[in-house]
Amino acid sequence: MSEPVLKINHLKTSFRIKDEYFAAVDDVSLTVNKNELLAIVGESGCGKSALAFSIMNLHTRAKIEGEITFKGQNLVNLSTAELNKLRGKNMGMIFQDPLTALNPLMIIGDQIGEILLIHNKNMAVNERKQRVVELLTKVGIPRPEHVYTQYPHELSGGMRQRVVIAMAIANNPELLIADEPTTALDVTIQSQILDLIKDLKEESHAGVILITHDLGVVAEMADRVAVMYAGQIVEIADVYTLFENPLHPYTRSLLNSVPTTNEEQSKLHVIQGVVPALQNLPREGCRFGPRIPWIKESAHEKNPVLHEVSPGHFVRCTCYKDFHFPHEDKEEKQHVIS
Repeated sequence: MSEPVLKINHLKTSFRIKDEYFAAVDDVSLTVNKNELLAIVGESGCGKSALAFSIMNLHTRAKIEGEITFKGQNLVNLSTAELNKLRGKNMGMIFQDPLTALNPLMIIGDQIGEILLIHNKNMAVNERKQRVVELLTKVGIPRPEHVYTQYPHELSGGMRQRVVIAMAIANNPELLIADEPTTALDVTIQSQILDLIKDLKEESHAGVILITHDLGVVAEMADRVAVMYAGQIVEIADVYTLFENPLHPYTRSLLNSVPTTNEEQSKLHVIQGVVPALQNLPREGCRFGPRIPWIKESAHEKNPVLHEVSPGHFVRCTCYKDFHFPHEDKEEKQHVIS
């Protein structure tokens, strides 16, 4: 059994809207093991990034409840000074937008060097510069000595993302969080960035959380997958089980929405409706229920919980037992008539 790097128990992250708090991450429990890549998938607005920022405690105006245990410490209870000793050293994060993650007024070398200096105050200047050049080389940046002296605006999107990765891994963290690290990058660069994250995980044996909406990336990269909808985990399983035997209606809908070359399924499946706004989220019953109105109400639990349907495979709500796509009804009727 792999050693857990991170344990999340009943995490609830709420944001204030007018005079009320609304949970964007609602009772989430997860474990990330050493040398494991856990992918978290779901539509925009499902709470994926809110979960990542909660782990790193980067929310400025949020109420965080529950436990986030890292190295025996509950991060929720730590002061900013205590967190700063962990962030950038034991815990690294690759942000979604590298241009906003980097300081436009500092050269690349100084930005990466600052991460090293904060956690290694006795490191000599020459040694630090050598380490920065090594990191730039490691993340696949050509002419690292030249890039060392450049500003973020002088680099391409892919190069900036590599710089952000170099900053995240500078101190060999035990936990690495990648929040949609390939957004707005072209396909070739995406592949290179993902290969880099995979290699880093294998080299350092770190636990990795990869947040993405790209199921192709998940199939290629992940060891386990957590599917998130409306602030909750609705299904979690190892990657092979999830793709071979998806059970929750939302998981099946996501997978059915992936374009295919199969002639029998030439029409692209579209999930009805949208993720509700935070203040409009239904707090009782199945949160995905309104988007599958053809499933009878009695199929849903009043207070859905995660059920372990097989070892390591958890599904929220019993509606998965009755779920089918609308076109399957038509096919069945046609079959009866013929």
